Amino acid sequence: MSDTSRNSGFTLLEVLIAVVLLGILSAALYGSYFGVLRARDRASSGMESRRELGATLDLIRREVSSAQFNRSDKRLRFVVEDRDSFGTPSSTLALTTLLPTAGQNRKESGIVTVAYRMAEKNKKRILTRHERDLFSEEETAVAYPQMEQITAFLVECYDGSKWLKSWDSAINGTLPKGVRVTVQIEDAGKTVEFSLLSAPRVNGS
Repeated sequence: MSDTSRNSGFTLLEVLIAVVLLGILSAALYGSYFGVLRARDRASSGMESRRELGATLDLIRREVSSAQFNRSDKRLRFVVEDRDSFGTPSSTLALTTLLPTAGQNRKESGIVTVAYRMAEKNKKRILTRHERDLFSEEETAVAYPQMEQITAFLVECYDGSKWLKSWDSAINGTLPKGVRVTVQIEDAGKTVEFSLLSAPRVNGS
């Protein structure tokens, strides 16, 4: 038999080595593929959280800017309460503000009372928003989650000389000159902080 015919096949050792190398390569590709999928999901979740956060902060900014107060009408108010929980800011914000009506077929005045407060859902802290038309016949409106994965919600009011964690327009007799809202969220295992500044366009009387 010639040397060519004797060397035409593979030995068992060569086959085993090839199988092992193929397994190692497949495992590496498998891990890389699912690693990319997990990274994509985390990035998508993070982008959604950032969009939700941006929309929430912009809504609060507009509501504070349009806040309404009048000493002769007790329904018009602006109240901030300091609700720190174990060192974590959990402010409550309740105000009367102007919002566009949802449609001509609904009886709405465009003047609403809005309340923001922290709550727990599935062992996670969330920010809830409660809205009710000032002249609505309904006594209650269901609060709904405004933002999830939140760790802190701090509202501070500026009286012209210092920032305060509490405010009551019925006691202070006016709206704050400025409002600062700080929100902390969990992002990829890290705490990230965002703030906004807003000021009521009218001081009230």
